[in-house]
Amino acid sequence: MNGDIGTSTQAPQLRALLFTDLCDSLVLVERIGDAAAAELFQHHDRLVLALQQQWNGQQIDRSDGLFLLFDRAIDGLGFALDYQREVHKLAQQRNLPLRARAGLHVGEVLIWDNSPEAIQAGAKPVEVEGLAKPMAARLMALARPGQILLSSVAESLSRRASSELGERAGKLQWRSHGPWLFKGVPAPQEVFEVGEPGFAPLRMPRHTPKAQRKLPLWRRPAALAAEMALLAVLGIGGWILLRPEPAIAFAERDWVVLADVDNASGDTLFDDSLRRALQLSLEQSRYVNVLADSKVKESRELLRVPVERALDRNLAGDVASREGARMVLAPSIHRSNGHYRVAVDLVDPVSRAVVRSYHANAQTPDAVVGAVDDVVGRLRAGLGETVASVQQSVPLPQASTDNLQALKSFALAENALGRRRFTEAAKLYEAALDADPDFAMAHMGLARLLVRMDQRAEALPHLHRALALNERLPHRERLYLKAWNSELRPDGWPLEDWRVLAEVYPDSFAGQANTAGFLLMDNRYAEAERYARAASVPQAPLRAYPIGYTGWIQLGTNRYDEALRSFQTAEQLTGRDASDTRVDVLIAQRRYKDAQALLAKLPKARDELQTIMHQRVRVLLAADQDDCTGMADALSSEDAPTESVDFRTHVLLMHAVVDTACERRNPAALAAVANQLLPLLKDTASPNLSDRLLRVLSLAYLAQRQGDLARADQLLRDHEALIRAQKSPVIGKWHTIVLAMQQLGRNQPAQAEALLRPLLDGTEPVQARVVLRDVQRRLGNAEAFQKQNEWLFDHRGGAIAELASMQLMQPLNVHDILADASLRSR
Repeated sequence: MNGDIGTSTQAPQLRALLFTDLCDSLVLVERIGDAAAAELFQHHDRLVLALQQQWNGQQIDRSDGLFLLFDRAIDGLGFALDYQREVHKLAQQRNLPLRARAGLHVGEVLIWDNSPEAIQAGAKPVEVEGLAKPMAARLMALARPGQILLSSVAESLSRRASSELGERAGKLQWRSHGPWLFKGVPAPQEVFEVGEPGFAPLRMPRHTPKAQRKLPLWRRPAALAAEMALLAVLGIGGWILLRPEPAIAFAERDWVVLADVDNASGDTLFDDSLRRALQLSLEQSRYVNVLADSKVKESRELLRVPVERALDRNLAGDVASREGARMVLAPSIHRSNGHYRVAVDLVDPVSRAVVRSYHANAQTPDAVVGAVDDVVGRLRAGLGETVASVQQSVPLPQASTDNLQALKSFALAENALGRRRFTEAAKLYEAALDADPDFAMAHMGLARLLVRMDQRAEALPHLHRALALNERLPHRERLYLKAWNSELRPDGWPLEDWRVLAEVYPDSFAGQANTAGFLLMDNRYAEAERYARAASVPQAPLRAYPIGYTGWIQLGTNRYDEALRSFQTAEQLTGRDASDTRVDVLIAQRRYKDAQALLAKLPKARDELQTIMHQRVRVLLAADQDDCTGMADALSSEDAPTESVDFRTHVLLMHAVVDTACERRNPAALAAVANQLLPLLKDTASPNLSDRLLRVLSLAYLAQRQGDLARADQLLRDHEALIRAQKSPVIGKWHTIVLAMQQLGRNQPAQAEALLRPLLDGTEPVQARVVLRDVQRRLGNAEAFQKQNEWLFDHRGGAIAELASMQLMQPLNVHDILADASLRSR
């Protein structure tokens, strides 16, 4: 929370205010007795305290209810949802009729501290006043048992940030209960309800003496009789003359399911190409989100639908109902009177009724893409998107291609990519480019695929071609391309580019997930968690990866049980029974037998990267038990990489890490790393340069730890300019650590300490603290030495979760935490 809550101030401050109430608590006390009630409320208070800490809340007052302040509406909502769930659980455990209600409002309040004398006399430590306070209290009083009511401003702010609630965000149900008149509040206030299925009434609140629903004149009793007569006379004629188009309850960032094309044109070329054209056009919108094909496939499997069945409008309706999508878009094309008619029906997934229909004609097949663009533009406006936003979109023939064969190959490539058939996808992207060499999105798709296949050098020509055709890309794809270009630069650090994509397009899961990944690489766990959770919502087709990021964040912050659950969820989503990441958590918990059992379940590595990861976790298990023989055996237990020179270099470095952890000097092993690594640095334009320079710094540090100071100094001198040109903060921090070790080698610990101190912001590599501990030992500063030792013990999870350079330093981190353990109790 911001530090100004609870400080003396007279300036109004914007806060989220949450009131809760345990319904019929006095009746409950009479029923179970004072002693049982006291024990129940003590349990209740403990869970409230835990939730306060989780959601950054400040408790202002409590009796049989609570009054809390939050900096953000989403934190207040998160607290309220968890509080309802915990109260429900408590009621079930004790077989008691225990329910709570809540009201959440956002507004300006005055906050000030009471004097110590007033507090001693019984006053609250902090006072809060302002119109927002009774408004929130009256919302709570209006709520039914189990209900969470929000003001319109609280609903808007919390709904916009609801992705921060993780997977349950997609399951939340939001409902407007219309305008209400509150006593003492001059204008009507719209009241909203939010809740999880099974926990929320989702019913109209009851009137109270201080809150009445604002009804239009025609709904008031005195007018009903006259209205009935009037309606009887005018009803049928008025309906015929004035019937409007059916309303669409569509909100910004709602989801749609795109059905397969009903192709009655007789031309199979439209089967895949037309659907992909529609998808590309819709994806330019920041208002409408299309459920990803891989997510549709997952939903079909859960619905037990045969693979061969087409995604017709009925099946698309089933998928939409399951995934919480608001609409089904059912496209069709047929040929009539010498032209093609492209149409899209908007189908209500509940009633399966056609709500609206849009169509356009094309005289030739090549003109069909333009017709799609016309249809989608009017469709987006019909769903509520502003005309200005629609007009800002790049015309579809320009944003993709007007060559239907190229578009079909592109569609098939994307499908193959979703099925992880990478070689087939590459050939299909190439076929799309053969048909249209200026198809920018195909160049970008092929570049992205080649990077995923660790063929970065081969990806660069396609990346550069896509950049040259940048004006042919939709805005979101331009941001995506810019981030990839930053990532593949020799000095690249694309964090802010991915963050821009995540903020401008909150439902761009690539933006959210990659932002989380780079923040995690820099040990910025708190920042990373928000983005990882936003990319983990049910609509995200590749949510297993950001759920894995969430697991690393939880491990890095010593939340071991949560990390286990996250990694296990990621395993289930990818169809695995075990993973090396879950072994990491078991090691952190020192559950070595369980870790060994899970290691035995690991599947055979499917590629060189997975081979290295399996080696890594076996080495870690041995290192945490100070077993040098076990570490050496682990490194020889898998086949060594042969295809990738970077992977070969990494494995040699792993051997050097083990030597260092076991306090063995091995100049030959260090020389072997240098012989493999240093020739690679001649290619200063390589997209792998950043990774290679981080390995250079790792080699220098290991040489310093082994006493080979001359080698380390030479590495620093030869590559100083390249290292300083890097934008990666991770490289910058490791450079500082190596420079501090250099000062230690010159017996200048004070200079080493001066270098390290600016790093200590909570994101520093664990080895920075290890070196600082050694600095304090050299300086003879026992208290400061002890403080660093304590820090290392308190950051055991972070020592294992540190992802930089493929988790190279994990074994050394855990070894160094074990070192000097006896000093902790002094």
